[in-house]
Amino acid sequence: MFPLFSLLSRRSMQLVDLGHPICMSMLMRIRTCFQGVAVLVALSLASFHAHAGDVLTFEQALRLSQARSQQLVAQNHATAAARDMAVSAAQQPDPVLKLGINNLPINGPDRFSVTRDFMTMRSVGLMQEFTRQDKRLARSMRFEREAQASEASRAQALAQLQRDTAIAWLDLYYQERMLALVKAQRDEIRLQVEATEVAYRGGRGSQTDVLAARSALAQVDDRIDLATREVSTVQTALRRWTGRAADTPLGDAPDTSHVPLHLSDLESTLTSHPDITFMVRQEEMAQADADLARANKQADWGVELMLSQRGPGYSKMASVNVSVPLQWDQKSRQDRDLAARLATVEQMRAQREEATREHLAQVTVMLQTWQSSRDRLRRYDSALIPLAAERTQAALTAYRGGSGTLASVLEARRMALDTQMDRLRLDMDTARIWAQLNYLIPVEHDAAIPVLDH
Repeated sequence: MFPLFSLLSRRSMQLVDLGHPICMSMLMRIRTCFQGVAVLVALSLASFHAHAGDVLTFEQALRLSQARSQQLVAQNHATAAARDMAVSAAQQPDPVLKLGINNLPINGPDRFSVTRDFMTMRSVGLMQEFTRQDKRLARSMRFEREAQASEASRAQALAQLQRDTAIAWLDLYYQERMLALVKAQRDEIRLQVEATEVAYRGGRGSQTDVLAARSALAQVDDRIDLATREVSTVQTALRRWTGRAADTPLGDAPDTSHVPLHLSDLESTLTSHPDITFMVRQEEMAQADADLARANKQADWGVELMLSQRGPGYSKMASVNVSVPLQWDQKSRQDRDLAARLATVEQMRAQREEATREHLAQVTVMLQTWQSSRDRLRRYDSALIPLAAERTQAALTAYRGGSGTLASVLEARRMALDTQMDRLRLDMDTARIWAQLNYLIPVEHDAAIPVLDH
């Protein structure tokens, strides 16, 4: 901002050279303003260096959002639950204990007696269903695939979390710089308004110049209000991910000049995309369902052993029963179930292939847009911004020589400000694309983070 002070000082001297009746007191006021602003900036810089540790850096925001995320916690629990179910499904069913009284008389002289009638028996039995090992392994594998799908879903959530946090941090970073740029422009225009008012009161300036300067100041004030609102909005978005740490000053912006993707090997890289990985896991889960349906085509056997006790004068009894489901109509039941599961597998495979093509096209467009935006940024730095500055200087020179108008100077300054704002917006959009590309595949961060969320 110090070059701006120099420019304003030169501008005040130019007004004196043009013969405007700026009195010495007015010039002293301007210089005093410069000195006051310089002192404030110096104090701000000193405070910044003294509290350099109290900033929210880009990496800290990512770590903090990951540590605060309850969605990741939920996915961890879902994975643990599926793994526990996988262990349970691999076991044999629990045995069944049976207790009963058979053939109890309910009328006659022996009614409700458990000992006098020779047919009455008090029985205790144990029944066990024996599930084949391949079926138990198929059930266990189904839940293991579900656990892997939960892990892939967590990677999806983490990638989206990192992208959202990165974009929110970058939005706030650039919106704050837009606000600072407009405020700096306002300081310059405010001095211009004071100079034109002094000139008008001295009879050397026109009311048109005063009104033009005031109009330019009002327009900048409106832009400051808009920029302030934008800063508040994006700060709220960042607070969603990082909590109250979003209220601390931001650190330096990350390097957005490189992305970990290349068009030449993009298709192979996308196989690690969390969305594609999740769909692969869903396909594997559907295949596990099909394997289980195929195993269910063979029925499981059950065995029951029962001991029965009769009255004192009668012998004890033992019974052995074997049970097996009768799959009378496999063509309409088990075969149909298997066919449905296999169709689901094909459905998942087709959806995955279509999603892969869609992601490939989207990422290709993002890469091309990111590269094009970087080229445009270089054009802004090498041509557009210098040309806008030269135009402003030319308008000032013409105004000083009496061949230009104040309106031309204000218009040139407005155009220069617009050019700088457009450059910042383009830089912000480029950074947003960088964040989407850089965190297309999630990066695990260390759980140990600075304590910023007070």
